[in-house]
Amino acid sequence: MRIEKDSMGEMPVADESLWGASTQRAVLNFPISGRPMPAAFVHGLGLVKLAAAQANEELGVLPPEKSRLIRQAAREIADGKHDAHFPVDIFQTGSGTSTNMNANEVIARRVAQISPQPAIHPNDDVNLGQSSNDVIPTALHVSVAVALDRQLSPALGSLAQALETKAAAFADIVKIGRTHLMDATPLTLGQEFSGYAAQVRKAVERAHRAIAVLAELAIGGTAVGTGLNTHPEFGGRVCRILGAETGLGFREAKNHFEAQAARDDCVEVAGQLSAIAASLAKIANDIRLLGSGPRAGLAELRLPATQTGSSIMPGKVNPVMSEMLVQVCHYAQGLAQTVAACGRDGQFELNVTLPLIAHCLHEAITCLANGAAVFAEKCVAGLEADVNRCRELMERSLMLVTALNPHIGYDAAASVAKEAFATGRSLREVVLARGLLDAGTLDRALVPLGMTRPGAGG
Repeated sequence: MRIEKDSMGEMPVADESLWGASTQRAVLNFPISGRPMPAAFVHGLGLVKLAAAQANEELGVLPPEKSRLIRQAAREIADGKHDAHFPVDIFQTGSGTSTNMNANEVIARRVAQISPQPAIHPNDDVNLGQSSNDVIPTALHVSVAVALDRQLSPALGSLAQALETKAAAFADIVKIGRTHLMDATPLTLGQEFSGYAAQVRKAVERAHRAIAVLAELAIGGTAVGTGLNTHPEFGGRVCRILGAETGLGFREAKNHFEAQAARDDCVEVAGQLSAIAASLAKIANDIRLLGSGPRAGLAELRLPATQTGSSIMPGKVNPVMSEMLVQVCHYAQGLAQTVAACGRDGQFELNVTLPLIAHCLHEAITCLANGAAVFAEKCVAGLEADVNRCRELMERSLMLVTALNPHIGYDAAASVAKEAFATGRSLREVVLARGLLDAGTLDRALVPLGMTRPGAGG
C-alpha cells in the first residue's frame, strides 16, 4: 500500500492502482452495485481530457511538455488500456465528480510513470479550465454519439441488409396477409419482409438523428455555465479537437446553462432508442409467429435450429433468437424510461443523475447492437419459406373474396364469404352456384398474385 493525499487528507491506496486518494474515497463511499462506469464512457472521458490538454496548450495556459504527457496518458485511457483503474460505482455523486477525479488521478500518476518531470497535478494541470459539471456531460455526449455511430448503426445496417436479402428471395411467394391477427388479403412474403427491412432502415436514421442531438457539448461552462476559470475560446477548441478525433460534428453549446442544467438531449436519445427497440421487437415477434409450429402453428417460415428447445420434449426447437431480441428490447425500453426519469432531476444549474444516464444509454446501445447483430446472423440469414404451407393457408382464406368487390359489390361479396364459411364450400363454388360471375371472370379475379398490387385482382 502507498499513502496518497488530497484536500481531505491521507488515504491508503494499493500500490498497483493508478488512482489516488479521491478515487479511493469514492470506492469506499459507494459500494452499491459492483458495476463501474461503462468502459465506453471512460474512453470518451479520455478523449475529452486529451482534447482539453491540447486546447490549453494552444491557448498558452499549459506548457507543451505537460500537454504532451497528459495527452499521451489520456490517449491510453481512450484506447481502453486502463479500464481496470476506473473502479467507481455507477451509483455515486450525481455530477460524476468521482469519475472525473478518477481520470485526473490516473492521468497524473500515469504521467509520473512515463516521466517524473515535469510534475503533473490532477487538478491544476489535468483538470485545467474544467469542472466535473461540464466535463462529465461532455464525455456523456461524446461517448454515446461514438457508440451510436460505431456500434448501433452498423449492427442495424447489417440487420437491414439481411432482411432485404430475404425480401428479394421471397419476392414471388404469395401468402395470406393478416390484420387484427385475422385473415386479410394476400401479399408476397417478400413484401412482408420489405416492411421489416424498411423498419430497420428507419431505425438507422433514428440512430443518426440521435447522434445529431448530441452534437452540442457543455465543455467551457465549468461550474454553473458561466465559464469561470477557463479561457473564452477553450470550449470551442475542445469541440474542434473532439470532432477531429471522432469524425463527428461536435460544437460548443449555444447556451451553457441549458447544457449543464438539463439533460433533455439525452431524454430525446433515449426516445430514439425506445423506438428502435419497438421496431426490433415487432420484427422478432412476427418472425417467431410466422415460424410457429411446425405442425400446429402458422409454419410459413422455417427458423434455423440453433439449440435444443426442451429438456423434456425430444426434438423440440424454439425461436430462441427472437426471444432473445424481444427481451433485449424490453430491457432497452426500461433503460430508456429510466433516462426519462433522470431527465427530470436537473434542479437549478446541474442535473445530478449523470452517471446513471451514462450507464443506461450505453447499456441500451450495447444490448441493442449485439442483439440486432446476432439476430441477423443466427436467425434472419438462415430463414426459409415453406412455400406449400403459404399456398395452403392462402387458398383456404375467405378474404380472397375482397377481389370480387369491383365485380359483384361489397354486400354480395360479404354474403358469399359468410355462406362459404358456414357450409365449408369454396368461394368459387358459392359464386358459380349463385350465378354471380361466369367461370372465366371469376378465375381471373381470384388469382392471388394479382391481389398483391394496386388495382383490381386478377
